[in-house]
Amino acid sequence: MIEFDQYLGFIAFLTILTIGFWLMIFLLTFVIPYWITGSLIEFLKEKKKAKESLDQ
Repeated sequence: MIEFDQYLGFIAFLTILTIGFWLMIFLLTFVIPYWITGSLIEFLKEKKKAKESLDQ
């Protein structure tokens, strides 16, 4: 039979596992693409600005 402290440990393990799973899903579907897109836009802006200053 499972004891109460083992039950609490199991619940804590499942909670941490679930939080980690949803955090990974959130990071992979929203944060990382948002970060990459923003970096790419900033890079293109800087490249365009450098090209315009070079042409003048």
